[in-house]
Amino acid sequence: MSDTPPDRLSIDPASPFFNEALLERGIGIRFNGVEKNNVEEYSVSEGWVRVAAGKSLDRHGKPLTMRLKGTVEAYFRDTAQP
Repeated sequence: MSDTPPDRLSIDPASPFFNEALLERGIGIRFNGVEKNNVEEYSVSEGWVRVAAGKSLDRHGKPLTMRLKGTVEAYFRDTAQP
């Protein structure tokens, strides 16, 4: 694996941007200089994160999300294993 996280990643298994191996390794997100732990999906190149909007659920039982725009920095929480 490379030492740079992907440009876009999602924690939803139904998403085409879901990657279980990368999520197990641990991805950290800094949004506008603040560490975020509740990010559902992010895009570094487009500059947005998707976070849960409270405790509201949609009709399928998934949390409602809202997209926030700003500066996104993604990084691996641990170092690469040789």
